[in-house]
Amino acid sequence: MESIDLLQIILGLLGGVAIFVYGMNMLSEGLQKVAGDKLRQIISVLTNNPIMGILVGALVTAILQSSSATTVMVIGFVSAGLMSLKQSIGVIIGANIGTTITAWLVSIDIGELALPLVGIGFIIYFFPKKKAVKYVGQIIFSFGLLFVGLNLMSDMMAPLAKSKAIEDVMLAVSNNKVLGLLIGTVFTGIIQSSSAAIAILQKLAIQTTSSGASLITLSAALPILFGSNIGTTVTALLASFGANINAKRAALTHTIFNFAGSLIFVWFTVPLERFVISIMGGTIIPSQMDTAIAYSHTTFNLVNAILFIPFITYLAKFVTRMYKGKGELTDRTLVYIGDKVSSASVGLELAMNEMLRMAKIVQQMITRTKEVILEQNQAYISEVEEMEDTVDMLQHEILNYLSKIISQSGLTEGQSVRLTGYMRMVHDLERIGDHCDSSVMLGEENIKNKIQYSETALSELKEVYEKIEDVMQKTILAFENNDKELAKLVLSEENVMDDIEKVLRDRHLERLNKGECNPNTAITYVELIHTIERMSDNCKNIAESVIDDINHRLLGHYDNDGEVLNYKTIKY
Repeated sequence: MESIDLLQIILGLLGGVAIFVYGMNMLSEGLQKVAGDKLRQIISVLTNNPIMGILVGALVTAILQSSSATTVMVIGFVSAGLMSLKQSIGVIIGANIGTTITAWLVSIDIGELALPLVGIGFIIYFFPKKKAVKYVGQIIFSFGLLFVGLNLMSDMMAPLAKSKAIEDVMLAVSNNKVLGLLIGTVFTGIIQSSSAAIAILQKLAIQTTSSGASLITLSAALPILFGSNIGTTVTALLASFGANINAKRAALTHTIFNFAGSLIFVWFTVPLERFVISIMGGTIIPSQMDTAIAYSHTTFNLVNAILFIPFITYLAKFVTRMYKGKGELTDRTLVYIGDKVSSASVGLELAMNEMLRMAKIVQQMITRTKEVILEQNQAYISEVEEMEDTVDMLQHEILNYLSKIISQSGLTEGQSVRLTGYMRMVHDLERIGDHCDSSVMLGEENIKNKIQYSETALSELKEVYEKIEDVMQKTILAFENNDKELAKLVLSEENVMDDIEKVLRDRHLERLNKGECNPNTAITYVELIHTIERMSDNCKNIAESVIDDINHRLLGHYDNDGEVLNYKTIKY
């Protein structure tokens, strides 16, 4: 074969791959536009059961025609706190099953219908103004484009089948499973589409050598197929960059699942090959190799999923241990509230529970911040930042939920007062989280610049952090137990915190004047003391909201649900 011919074949094959991948991406995009929101709801709602998660993952991927799209979507859900790590595993496993549909589509030869589909889809896609019609046109256009790419790849591969060098390479792959696995992994990792990699494999397999045999046997194709499962994890790993730790855990889960399955099955190619040959009637002719690969792909992913089902919980625990230190505090998942509000009374109770969870995360932030400041523990810096993101998310979602309650007609006066108080409380909790985050930034600067507080300053900071921890604990208990006396105690503690700030600030300035401590600590020390005092102000605000709610229910004759009581004004 002349070099110019080889160059033309390579460029033509590259063009075919480009058209196929572009068509696949457009098809996935069009399908997401038509049913994306509904699919997102299905994924986030119907995945509590691992088996259901697998079914949902398979269904969504079959519709979207892209396991990468499903996996990236799931990672986004985990990152946003809309799905737990355990929920994501089932969907990820199911996505591998759903992607096998593409291999079956490739095995269907629509031949001359490809270009007419492109033409019809183009007209429907580019000319109508209605979005719904345009999306349908996009699906038809991209579907036809997909097969145009496949036909081009097939045409470009035909001369390769006559090349002795290519035959030798395929023979080497047949005799070396690791080489086949590596080829499949690298190639899929480069093009970031297992569907495209397997489609190329299918079109290559139906080519015949000069002797009339298949260019690539099923035994040679299987390791490459398994390798494509490993290569597709690149997309998920890239999607997890810059995301929170739970998103990284989801991406790692996807990688482990695909790696483990492929590495296990690569040593069982013979039994799989025999199974496929048997269900295809005992023999496979070259023109049937694309179908044989589709059978192999489906069988592999189904069996792999079944094998992993009992280990989903253990896999989640293992991945969590791989990324230590974050746990549920950074798992931005709504536990109590959802999209719908059944009734105002029930909704307020659910909101209260979610707020308590938010408050306990903030409480943990205070403790972690103390460790960063006093012990210069760098491990907790990123954790506080993660928790701050969680608190921000909870603020947004709780306020949105409370707004839905407000939109309901027939709210009692008592419920309105309680709801308004909750809105203020959520804001104050978020502000405490902000204070922790800003304090951690100061602590990080101290660590970077190797700034150390004096023993006296550290002792004072320890004292004031323990004080705010105690105030925060009392605030949570007052809110949780509807405890007016404890709320009043928080108010008195806040006055104490005001006095402490003044005293400690004056002491530190005195030490600076005497040269007893590092001048570089002046600004950060005073800022930290002031920030802690502001935290106590926010706790005071929460306590006042608790007292206002209790007073209104007593003096205004309302119970917890806002229902009118039968007694007159109660003195307290």
